[in-house]
Amino acid sequence: MANYHLSTQTDYDKYARDGSNRSGVFLYHPQPNHKRENDYDDNQARQKTPDHGGRPLRPSTCGKSQHFSKWRYGRIFGSTGGQKTEKKYSNLWLTQTDGGEPLQFTHGDQSDTGPVWSHDSERIAFRSDRTGDDQSQIFVVPVHGGEARPVTEMKGDFGRMEWSRDGKRIAFEFREKSKEEIEREADDQKKELGIVHRRFTRIWYKADGEGFIPSERWHIWTLEVKSGKTTQLTFGETHNENNPMWSADGSEIVFESNRSNDPDQTPHAIGFYAIPIDGGELREIPVPAGEKYGHSVSPDGKWLSYVGRDGAGDWWRNDHLWVVPFDGSDDPKCLTEDEDVCVGDMSIGDSGEGGLSAPAWSHDSKTLYYQISMHGNTHLVKLDIESRHRTEVAGGEGVILSFTVDTNTNRAACLFSGRRDPGQIISIDLSDFKRTQLTDLNAFLRDKVEMGEIEEVWFQGPDDNDLQGWILKPPGFDSTKTYPSILEIHGGPLAQYGNLLMHEFHYLSAQGYVVYFTNPRGGLGYGESHSKAIDNNWGTVDYDDVIAWNDYVQNLPYIDTDRMGVTGGSYGGYMTNWIIGHTDRFKAAVTQRSVSNLVDFYGTTDGNWIWEEVFGGKAPWDDLETYWRQSPIRYFGNVKTPTLVIHSEQDLRCSITQSEQVFVALKRQGVDSEFVMFPGESHGLSRAGRTDRRIVRLNAISEWFDRYLK
Repeated sequence: MANYHLSTQTDYDKYARDGSNRSGVFLYHPQPNHKRENDYDDNQARQKTPDHGGRPLRPSTCGKSQHFSKWRYGRIFGSTGGQKTEKKYSNLWLTQTDGGEPLQFTHGDQSDTGPVWSHDSERIAFRSDRTGDDQSQIFVVPVHGGEARPVTEMKGDFGRMEWSRDGKRIAFEFREKSKEEIEREADDQKKELGIVHRRFTRIWYKADGEGFIPSERWHIWTLEVKSGKTTQLTFGETHNENNPMWSADGSEIVFESNRSNDPDQTPHAIGFYAIPIDGGELREIPVPAGEKYGHSVSPDGKWLSYVGRDGAGDWWRNDHLWVVPFDGSDDPKCLTEDEDVCVGDMSIGDSGEGGLSAPAWSHDSKTLYYQISMHGNTHLVKLDIESRHRTEVAGGEGVILSFTVDTNTNRAACLFSGRRDPGQIISIDLSDFKRTQLTDLNAFLRDKVEMGEIEEVWFQGPDDNDLQGWILKPPGFDSTKTYPSILEIHGGPLAQYGNLLMHEFHYLSAQGYVVYFTNPRGGLGYGESHSKAIDNNWGTVDYDDVIAWNDYVQNLPYIDTDRMGVTGGSYGGYMTNWIIGHTDRFKAAVTQRSVSNLVDFYGTTDGNWIWEEVFGGKAPWDDLETYWRQSPIRYFGNVKTPTLVIHSEQDLRCSITQSEQVFVALKRQGVDSEFVMFPGESHGLSRAGRTDRRIVRLNAISEWFDRYLK
């Protein structure tokens, strides 16, 4: 990869092609993305459709027609009056399960999202805003010819949906718009004036990337596909109902909901409930309180599987695989309790921050397929629910970002990412685990872009703990020369770096830097003793591990120890702040969307009060010293490192006030520093922000390091 500088005026398309933008390269994930960063209850903070900001793909299988459906995500760039504009869009694509060229199924610059196959493989239901009124509706399109037709006419937000087995109905989640919002949109004057005020009664009232949470709740509905008749099955102003799924016999719909008296105060009290398809009394399927994601019903109707944990607190614990009798006749069983492995994808890359595909059943209801994260990879495995014997289906280096299983053809469809590719669809024959790659959407990365070599390293930590790291060398690396270097630190902290593409790393490497990264204690993928190590103990062994990694790298003969930099975002920004307050070994730092003061971090984020679980179980007013002791800003009297501060103005995950304190403290200390703010952007700027702003961000990082390291 040649050195290049990204220009907001001339290099939009080049930037898209170089891999960070999902412009016609990535595919979009139509299922809820259960993010582990900050580890709070996703169900309490859902905005718009639950897949906004999710993984780039969840391929879905279609047995009869031997197709996989997918979702292509792109951007259109135009120029009006000399101003660059950007239009995000997504279309549906199909590809044969045995290979062949992908076929674009829908066209246009609208957003077609969330495709779901009917069970007979003849129709696809999806959401689309193609009506042009900023309101998505459910559409149904025949697979073998014919126009997509809208089957709903509702005002509000649509979420997950699923076809009934007979193809006559669709169950879906929906949140109605308030009457006030509908009236405001219909009145030009009120629409122009906008919202006059906001008034909240719930403690959980905002979500990063979405804004303020409406008071209306998500409920379960059904749709009669032929007539378009919709029926609301669940009601109430307190509880959300999410992720509807049909029972095996089609008589009930099961969903997840926190039905405690105050879900905001007890966010872990998530349970499963079933309701007759024509409405009626709810039936609870008893399960212990705790985080729960991705449930699915076994084909024989006897079991409900899910991923989660039992009990509240212990934020560092692994997620496990569970089953419970669908009729509620017995207690749930944890199928992976004897394994110190985290279920789900916890890997951080350009395509997201980890996610979860619901465990999938085999046709005989004896086996479950699911993801596990370990040592920088995410594998697809299967488990015999009787013997609890686990078999690897798709392993090796790389990350299974998402998957589905088709029991009719005994195949799995997966989105797989490796070190040099943001993601391709692969098909796996579940009888012999043979893989077939079905797409080659990023061939230019392989054929036309020179990328540096990545070396995987295991090294000894400060407490004789084994640690894993990666070293990305510049293109054209010469071992006889010395290079400036940049240490990257991941967010979370419940996450892992690993074997998937990080465009930012390759961009910095292309500027002539050695980029190196590791998974210090506090992250996932290495067992619970690894993740638990920083429970109410931030800035201790995690810092020790990061410094041990730097010690290892700076002893390499090609590293110039006078030209070392450090950067990270979110928790990685926290650790960057901590580092510059405790050592001046780095000649420059870039702290991004960071945390600096845990005292006023409490209650000002969309994580809300849940930080009590992370920092000893008490609020700051009951244990101020615990929060202050672990706050990087406390140690800023020691800072000497020139530091660039980057933050988005609409970041509701880590408030911009955290970086404002950093910037003011740096200036007051006489430290060289600058502050780059991005208006209109959220915590997810680096992956989902407006393209010109993402370009400016990357340029700002490289220019800062160039100033002090070259």
